[in-house]
Amino acid sequence: MPAAAAAAAAGRKVRTMTARVAAAAACAARRPRPVSRPQHVPGPGRDAAEAAGRPESRIHVFALCVPFPSRLEAEIACGSLAPDAEPHRGAVEKQLTVSGSVLDIRWRAEDPRLLRISIISFLDQLSLVMRTMWRFGPPVSR
Repeated sequence: MPAAAAAAAAGRKVRTMTARVAAAAACAARRPRPVSRPQHVPGPGRDAAEAAGRPESRIHVFALCVPFPSRLEAEIACGSLAPDAEPHRGAVEKQLTVSGSVLDIRWRAEDPRLLRISIISFLDQLSLVMRTMWRFGPPVSR
């Protein structure tokens, strides 16, 4: 029987890895495509943005897809991370959604420094949530 149990365990491991690879591939397909930058066209003797009297305003977008072993675990992580409001609410937007067993996070901000701070803070919180879920084991369906 030990050989049969080992074969069953190996089969479960392969199915889990296959599901994770499929989730990562689906995540890659949903990533926003890079947008080409417009050419820099300076004004007569100074930059066009300076000539207009305002600094250049550009929206920075960052998207992250985190695959989980199951949809339930992705929803638990989303529920744990969603209540944390952004410290600079008007400056940084953060959206969390669950697609299958993948947690999708998307940030939008004008200030790249605030965007970086938000992402780093979120990754720290995500790490804590994932370690906690790993220590407690897979969730029991209700």
